[in-house]
Amino acid sequence: MNALQARHNRRRTLALAVVAAAYVLSFFQRFAPAGIAQDLVAAFNSTASSLGVLAATYFYVYTVMQIPTGILVDTLGPRRILLLGGIVGGGGSLLFGMAPSLEVALVGRTLIGLGVSVTFIAMLKIIAVWFEERRFATLVGLSMLIGNLGSVLAGAPLSWLAQTTGWRGVFVGVAGVSLLLGVGCWLLVRDRPESAGAPAEKPRFDRTVVIAGLLSVIRNRDTWPAAVVNFGIAGSFFAFAGLWATPFLTQAHGMARAVAANHVSLYFAAFAVGCVLIGSLSDRLGKRKPVLVASSHVFVLIWLVLLSGMALPPAASYALFALMGLSTASFTLTWACAKEVNPPLLSGMSTSVTNMGGFLAGALLQPAVGWVMDWRWAGGLTDSGARLYAPGDYRTGLLLLAVSAALGALASWRIRETGCRNIWRAPA
Repeated sequence: MNALQARHNRRRTLALAVVAAAYVLSFFQRFAPAGIAQDLVAAFNSTASSLGVLAATYFYVYTVMQIPTGILVDTLGPRRILLLGGIVGGGGSLLFGMAPSLEVALVGRTLIGLGVSVTFIAMLKIIAVWFEERRFATLVGLSMLIGNLGSVLAGAPLSWLAQTTGWRGVFVGVAGVSLLLGVGCWLLVRDRPESAGAPAEKPRFDRTVVIAGLLSVIRNRDTWPAAVVNFGIAGSFFAFAGLWATPFLTQAHGMARAVAANHVSLYFAAFAVGCVLIGSLSDRLGKRKPVLVASSHVFVLIWLVLLSGMALPPAASYALFALMGLSTASFTLTWACAKEVNPPLLSGMSTSVTNMGGFLAGALLQPAVGWVMDWRWAGGLTDSGARLYAPGDYRTGLLLLAVSAALGALASWRIRETGCRNIWRAPA
């Protein structure tokens, strides 16, 4: 390996490392409400539906920002928007941690979602531009593994820290980390290999070209099965693990809060491992569709077990959540499936359109589960005055997530097999 190649490898590794670190923070912010759900209820005296709206606010803005982010990384490059995202996300975290009311917390949560919404698509763009195409799914899986450290931290560690030091101080500290990572991205990330070490070019934004590119992605019928799979599988994952898992396990299954948090952390850890295993398996087999179909159907079967209400011994319960995490990772293949049926230069737009599906579902499902639970609520209250929901209330609400997962599994049969390479061809 010559010196130029070694320098190239070092630059792209550093760039991916700092963006992956920002992605850890993005995952933490996404799933943090699950770890402090009871604290938020106590702090703002919220109902299930208002708690769902508070958690889902992140997903609302994240969903809206997916296509604009895809356009920005394809035109302006990821470096600038990563810096801006770090600043906005840090400000939102500070506001959320200091919020005196639910309304202010909603604004903070909105800014958090706006700030971190750029991270993932920017990371996909960096992988697509700086690394070999045959390694795309593997590197995305590895980056997801690293990013999921944030979701693991949002489980049992956040729950413990919130009980010992208070949840507000945690988010004030996270605000500083967000700002540091934004500056780190500005210093270490370059938009393209040829711009590394060279003066930054003035960004070019051609509205006509952007609209034409976006329309070509949207009009491509092979884009949409991947988006629907992402909607069904990722959406149910975000809604369950991001908010309702801990309350469901504590109130419907009678688990202690620490035990429930351990289940959620195991779910996240298994999901992180599954991202690497499924991406690597797909790349090694040279196939996308069979891996996606099999794993998504396992995910649906696990939902049937959860909703049956059967009591499981601790070992079986932990094993079920570990398997659920592994099978949830099936949706991570959808970005490769979408990228490989669209023009290579539009990798940011194609992955963002697909990614929008999961976050749209999360935005809809988190409050929808709460609305169903409030509709079924029989009037029970805890000693502190918060609403107490029956196990049947939870199962009825979570049935929405099982239906969403089934929709994603069905859509996996419509995925176009690419052989792990870009198969797009320009119209004659």
